[in-house]
Amino acid sequence: MRAAIQLAERGRVLVVAKDRLKESSSEYAQGGIAVALGEDDDVSLHEADTLAAGDGLCNAEAVRVLVGDGPAAIRLLMEWGAQFDRQNGRLLFAREGAHSRSRVLHSNGDSTGREIARSLYLKAVSTPGVEFRSFSAVADLLVEDGRVTGALALDEPSGALVPIEARAVLLATGGLGRVFEDTTNPEVATGDGVAMAWRAGARISDIEFVQFHPTALHIEGAPRFLLSEALRGEGAHLLNAKGERFMQGRHRLAELAPRDVVSRSIVEEMRREGSEHVYLDLAGRGPDFVKRRFPRIHATCLRLGIDLDRQAAPVCPAAHYAMGGVWTDLDGRTTVDGLWAAGEVACTGVHGANRLASNSLLEAVVFGARAGRSMGATETTARGCASQPQFEVPDSTTAYLRGLASKHCGILRSGDELESAIRILRGLQRRSAGRVDRERVELANTATVVELVARCALARLESRGAHRRIDYPETESLFQRHSMIQRADSEVKFE
Repeated sequence: MRAAIQLAERGRVLVVAKDRLKESSSEYAQGGIAVALGEDDDVSLHEADTLAAGDGLCNAEAVRVLVGDGPAAIRLLMEWGAQFDRQNGRLLFAREGAHSRSRVLHSNGDSTGREIARSLYLKAVSTPGVEFRSFSAVADLLVEDGRVTGALALDEPSGALVPIEARAVLLATGGLGRVFEDTTNPEVATGDGVAMAWRAGARISDIEFVQFHPTALHIEGAPRFLLSEALRGEGAHLLNAKGERFMQGRHRLAELAPRDVVSRSIVEEMRREGSEHVYLDLAGRGPDFVKRRFPRIHATCLRLGIDLDRQAAPVCPAAHYAMGGVWTDLDGRTTVDGLWAAGEVACTGVHGANRLASNSLLEAVVFGARAGRSMGATETTARGCASQPQFEVPDSTTAYLRGLASKHCGILRSGDELESAIRILRGLQRRSAGRVDRERVELANTATVVELVARCALARLESRGAHRRIDYPETESLFQRHSMIQRADSEVKFE
């Protein structure tokens, strides 16, 4: 939506949503949006924290753009109506994991993404030239002579495939968490943008780096609801089955260590105890503290039988965010003419090997605006059409593929497991798309994404950030480079 607003002055803009317009990872983003606006903060400190979390793999130029453009981007959001929490009339900044300052803005405690999406939507619908179409999953990109010339949308009510021609196309499809069994992501996050860009010939980068959020609510039969990092910022402790804290001896920041450290520590503690979860405890902050500070989290947990003001919640890590994705420059351009990408689907290198908490919403706003400006400068009049999507459907189920990804490509990886995943995926029978529906599109895309993650993880013979190889436990200077893979040259390269 931020790109659409920016682009509208250059012509008609169509925003196509796979589901309801509100069904996106942004809608569920609780933690907040990080920005150096506090009196004791500076963009150089935000930059340093981002680089440190990225474990030597951040694109330094992209980080400078993110933190440098951030303050103005937030001020503009507020001009457009975004409301952030305040205390005595002043913006209220919270501290989150791996931040050296309190610089994270929230809205209504734990509904920050929803508030930003709301204000952007209201601005977009009041902007002439911006149109919306929901319940139109995009089956594939239209490509003519190596250039993306539009998209092939699926009109679900009728089952028809509708070609949409465009001078420029932006992928803003979000993440890929739903290719794993345990995830905080909504159902729409099946890696569609990465898979479509791959088929169109675009370069995919750093896709092996998948961040698992350490604290997703673990209740059998219920979705893995995210319990924000801000809870730990307010003093929540992680406890094992015996009620003992275990993070103090694992990292100097204890519960506020970078997410990859906390997630691995939880998995190791679970394995040591033979349990399926640990506990997150904030009950010591006094009566109704969580209810007041985190109303949405408190209400959701209460519906599931957990009162966070009075008891610890069972938690486990869950797939949360993809640091890698479709490679772009700092203006959102991919390696394929006519195609741009922004947000979680894109890889500018800003997050490196491990995203700093609450940088994702800022990335979407900053790089969405830059992509919109860049797209507006295109002068092409190229047109093209296609009658069928260019993919094959594996003879499998989404549930099977998700189980495969979790078992072989999860938090702790090994060469044997990754090779096994690739062998299994390549052994699946495939058939032409034939009748196209959302289930088939997602099935094909999930298989593509899982194989890309496995191949790039297999090629990275080290442990760095969110990528942990038990057979290569050390960080190697040889691999302080970005993984790159394209369909035309299927070898994984490091640049």
